[in-house]
Amino acid sequence: MASRRTFLQTLGAASVVALGRDDLAARIESAARAVQGRAPADVAADEDFWREIREAFTLDRTIVNLNNGGVCPSPRVVHEAMKRYLDISNQAPVYHMWQILEPNLETVRRRLAAEFGCDAEELAVTRNASEALQIAQLGIDLAPGDEVLTTNQDYPRMLDTWQQRVRRDRIVLKQISFPVPPPSQADLLARFEKAITPRTKVIHVCHITNLTGQIFPVRDICRMARARGIRTIVDGAHAFAHFPFTLADLECDYYGTSLHKWLLAPVGTGFLYVRREFVKDHWPLTPANESRSADIRKFEEIGTHPAAMHNAIAEALEFHHSVGGARKAARLRYLRDRWARALHERPGAKVLTSFDPAQGCAIGLLSLGALDPEKVTAHLWNRHRIIVTPIRHAEFQGLRITPNLYTTLHEIDTFIDAISDVLKAGVRA
Repeated sequence: MASRRTFLQTLGAASVVALGRDDLAARIESAARAVQGRAPADVAADEDFWREIREAFTLDRTIVNLNNGGVCPSPRVVHEAMKRYLDISNQAPVYHMWQILEPNLETVRRRLAAEFGCDAEELAVTRNASEALQIAQLGIDLAPGDEVLTTNQDYPRMLDTWQQRVRRDRIVLKQISFPVPPPSQADLLARFEKAITPRTKVIHVCHITNLTGQIFPVRDICRMARARGIRTIVDGAHAFAHFPFTLADLECDYYGTSLHKWLLAPVGTGFLYVRREFVKDHWPLTPANESRSADIRKFEEIGTHPAAMHNAIAEALEFHHSVGGARKAARLRYLRDRWARALHERPGAKVLTSFDPAQGCAIGLLSLGALDPEKVTAHLWNRHRIIVTPIRHAEFQGLRITPNLYTTLHEIDTFIDAISDVLKAGVRA
């Protein structure tokens, strides 16, 4: 019988041949070397470089996908890795999945922790940001009357989670409002500080909002909170691998993110960071044995689940490094600015996302006045096969526009022309 080492060596060699990974990696590495030393803002406009990046994806070019905020397609090398791991698992899951693939999650944990800037024993691999954040939200001991402070633009599922604690545990949820875009990050900090009371126990804040793409001054908020003995939960669903940062730039107590967004990992991947001192006394979402109370892995106790998605995260990290985080963020802002600056001054249109690089990146919200966002969304799809996200909030409405690395300038310009037509002629059936 072949040894485990021989099996893995054979598997590795076969996978390289099957995927053509060497060729893909070589092309991206060659493109990266060609722009080495150039400023990210300069590379952002280099279409030769980004053409090579686009070739890494298998896409449907009959549609213009400007809804990359919810979930993103993975590069071919990531998707093929996931399928390869699924095939391996299916040979004999009790052995191949549990004995070969599952233990390698520790490699993924270490690499994610290094990327985020925390200890591996502070990072749990989850299925998405919602799961990660609900572990944080539901595992903190709170008494009746304790206050949780957040905004009225936080993700609905997370607000629903706090509302359940309001009903079940009789805590108090306070939600602050802020203009879109706000005048400054200092204004956002001041709004949180003003809303704090002696009963405030938790501040829950988006790193970047899903509605308008507003980036918050997370480190300032977390430092303010820690000085008052308040714990901080940061919703990083749209932030990780979107623009460069590490834990040192945040100083939060908990951080939850999805990896099937901007890291371009398989669907159903995310992570939760928990400050080490809080791991032991924080309740897991799914109960774990008491012997694991101080083990970050207790937050991963969800029963039988596929290892393939989690293990393919390693390939997503490799692809991210090949592109370069700073270059990636610069390109995303370049694409956002192309449509946003073209439409911002048009009569009837207004961009509700800040152009300040410190306050925004790929995500932008376009207000079209009184035009119904759902009807405009349907019009763009039916007439132009453009996918956008309609946004309705009590205080504003519009279209959320979110390009990605594979988005072409032609696709952005197609969107600009389609909106220009809407502004002139309205929505047509």
